[in-house]
Amino acid sequence: MIDIELSPSINVSETQQMVLEAARDFARQEIKPHIMEWDEAQFLPLDVLKKAGTLGFMGILIPESYGGSGMGYHEYVTLIETISMVDPSIGLSIAAHNSLCTNHIYTFGTEQQRLRWLPQLCSGETLGAWGLTEHNTGSDAKGMSTTAKKEGDSWVLNGTKNFITHGISGDIAVVIARNGEKGDNRGMTAFVVERGTPGFTAGKKENKLGMRASETAEMIFDNCRIPDENRLGPVGDGFIQSMKILDGGRISIAALSLGVAKGAFNAALQYSKERKQFGKAISSFQGISFKLAEMATEIEAAVLLTQKASEMKNKGLNVTQQGAMAKLFASEVCVRLANEAVQIHGGYGFTKDFPVEKFYRDAKLCTIGEGTSEIQKLVIARQLLKD
Repeated sequence: MIDIELSPSINVSETQQMVLEAARDFARQEIKPHIMEWDEAQFLPLDVLKKAGTLGFMGILIPESYGGSGMGYHEYVTLIETISMVDPSIGLSIAAHNSLCTNHIYTFGTEQQRLRWLPQLCSGETLGAWGLTEHNTGSDAKGMSTTAKKEGDSWVLNGTKNFITHGISGDIAVVIARNGEKGDNRGMTAFVVERGTPGFTAGKKENKLGMRASETAEMIFDNCRIPDENRLGPVGDGFIQSMKILDGGRISIAALSLGVAKGAFNAALQYSKERKQFGKAISSFQGISFKLAEMATEIEAAVLLTQKASEMKNKGLNVTQQGAMAKLFASEVCVRLANEAVQIHGGYGFTKDFPVEKFYRDAKLCTIGEGTSEIQKLVIARQLLKD
């Protein structure tokens, strides 16, 4: 079986091991019995996310002074990876809450803003959302249409965000809106918008291929008026902030991808040992054993890339290139491994009676969310070609 203890880590700290054990127990007790029920119903288990908050999972990267757990990226990756080995949907929700909404407020908020919003986010009392993507602006975020116009001491937001994790259930959303010209990377500003604010409503909920227990929906702003005190950072700094947040967010998706890959691999390994054909376990056939060897090797390579990005992030180094590399490689690996896991299961892999069918569906999001594989290659290439 592939697990963190078998991954080539520089050091697995006591704290990392503690997070691993807590996340594993939580996933087995609170998540595993309901996986297919939530998947079929596209149900976001808010009570489970609140329980995750009581364990410190919803503010794992935030200092204790703001109600967080005060841990680093190695612990964070361990958390997301371990949860995602059981249900990637829940891993995705916890990751989006932590690395996007909560981390954005911590990184760019004032002391007053941190004290206002972070304790409730870290405890799981409130759920976070993060709004950058729009219908016509996926990879081209600078072309966004959602506007923010200053009126006195307030800002008025108009527009629609889509593909937003927790777009319906999120209590607090960090939203990027355009206050300047389209295409101007200094023409967008970040705001915190609280659920219940007049003019802020939820729109269409997406009916998805995978990650179905993680809610994805529109956020609509119709003359939504918020005070200037809800602005995060300087006017015009929103796009620059978002790119920095996505650098860390890509480590999240690498961790999510590792969880999918390990979960699919473990299921395939176990099945190959139990399934008998021609009088012996199919794992004894070279066609299957070579697949398993390649799968395990790719997982270990993805682990090392993700660990390096995490270590650099912990040290406060620029992770634009390393985060993109980890995300690109780990996400493509998890798609390949999920496919191979279904193949190893044969006809049973095409049924919902075995977990690889769900890993197969969930995996594809990892090559799309927080920047497609093509965008990761663009980011890496630009870093390599810098003067």
